[in-house]
Amino acid sequence: MMAKSKAASRVGVLIVDDHPIVVSGCRAMLADDPDIVISDAADAESGEASFVTESPDVCVIDINLPGVSGFELARRILRRDASARIIMFSMNDDPIFAARAIEAGAKGYVSKSGDPSDLVTAIDQVSKGGTFLPPSIAQNLAFAGPNFASSRLAKLTSREIEILRLLGAGKSLSEIAGMINASYKTVANTSSIIRQKLGVRTSSELVRVAIESRLA
Repeated sequence: MMAKSKAASRVGVLIVDDHPIVVSGCRAMLADDPDIVISDAADAESGEASFVTESPDVCVIDINLPGVSGFELARRILRRDASARIIMFSMNDDPIFAARAIEAGAKGYVSKSGDPSDLVTAIDQVSKGGTFLPPSIAQNLAFAGPNFASSRLAKLTSREIEILRLLGAGKSLSEIAGMINASYKTVANTSSIIRQKLGVRTSSELVRVAIESRLA
């Protein structure tokens, strides 16, 4: 069997995060591996464009991007390429976010507040076709039980969380519709469903929930 060429063994990693310090930290952690080629973007729009032009093997996407979130970017990328390998990256180690990331099609989830080596391991495993969850988050998911089910955000889909997040950021229903490429009616209906699920009556209460849940 012929040996795999050096070029073929390289792993392209796209990091989508709007914090330059985080991107620099990621580059530093991965710098020891000459076979990893890194590109980066600061928001969903440039992240999607980079995915198209760079064709990375792995995308590391921050959930809390400016504008639409990492969940929305993951949805757009997977719509372009259902086999895309995505790792969601977040300050939030709440297992609900990990669960929603997996449901959205991510192959891995890493908390920024966790062990820095988790990201290196996640990229290695996901690039080879595997999956990755930090042991602590995997354990929390496995044993969440009633506490998970009773959580407010556990009642929402990733798309509903996205709309709640944008409402918390002060966006109007029409603005949200344009940002997530949906009709005004769809966003308005979804907003109503979110209110029903969360047991609140007004948009201002939804904003409060978003802030309390660290979405905004």
